Amino acid sequence: MDASYKPHDRMAELLADELAQVNDLIRDRMASEHAPRIPEVTAHLVGAGGKRLRPMLTLAAARLCGYDGPYHVHLAATVEFIHTATLLHDDVVDESKQRRGRPTANLLWDNKSSVLVGDYLFARSFQLMTETDNIRVLRILSNAAATIAEGEVLQLTAAQDLATDEGIYLKVVRGKTAALFSAATEVGGVIAGASEDVIKALFDYGDALGIAFQIVDDLLDYQGVSAATGKNIGDDFRERKLTLPVIKAVALANTEERGFWERTIEKGIQNDGDLETALTLLNAHGTLEATKQDALSWADRAKAALEQLPDHEVRTMLRDLADYVVERIS
Repeated sequence: MDASYKPHDRMAELLADELAQVNDLIRDRMASEHAPRIPEVTAHLVGAGGKRLRPMLTLAAARLCGYDGPYHVHLAATVEFIHTATLLHDDVVDESKQRRGRPTANLLWDNKSSVLVGDYLFARSFQLMTETDNIRVLRILSNAAATIAEGEVLQLTAAQDLATDEGIYLKVVRGKTAALFSAATEVGGVIAGASEDVIKALFDYGDALGIAFQIVDDLLDYQGVSAATGKNIGDDFRERKLTLPVIKAVALANTEERGFWERTIEKGIQNDGDLETALTLLNAHGTLEATKQDALSWADRAKAALEQLPDHEVRTMLRDLADYVVERIS
């Protein structure tokens, strides 16, 4: 695979006309005659150079299933609005100061604006999905929105509790990340009137891709390059988030090491050098490598799901995308 020509770039080129329609619809629906702060805040986030990966998955799934419109554009815009709303809320919850290498909306404006504009985008997303007049699509996307919120709330309690195991971590990840990936691919098949087998395969692909994506994200927090990730290395540790590399290390910890994790994660008492100690423990127990293997395994599951789908250039791109998601850690 040509490293300079990424799979999502190839997909964006193939779907350029539909993506332009999605962008036009997003701009149109994020306008507000009465509250100019809404387009200001959303334009900052929407213009931050995101890959539009989730809406692209909806368009790709619809194209793969032979659909030629017009409602896949509405659904793709819906998916992006849900995603953007959750980002605005997440940054407030996490007290983040940077996203995609730029200051967050809550830093540039304030928490109130971020929360309320996020609420507005959620409302807009529901307006958009009703315009398709497809109750199944409504059910899938509204369930996804509820699952995302549930995952975020679960993370609040699970993130700083050393009793959190890999099963709970997977529930959090399925909620906060994979639910929107799987809904994005599933609704593309549903709106196209695809068979149940194809719709299930699209769901399974999105689910596994989303889990791989989040595991990679959590791994890069400990071994990425700040400029490449747009985050600071060790942010999850500083924010006392129990992600997969740490969950694996806690499971293997001796009494002294467990005491370290209790102090830094559960109690939040962190001193200079603690991040370095955490990295030493992760490396000593091989949990970064084990986490990497988990991500690769989920990417393989995503690719396996594609075998159920029609032979199509989009299917090849989706396969390459699963490889690309984990390429950042290999």
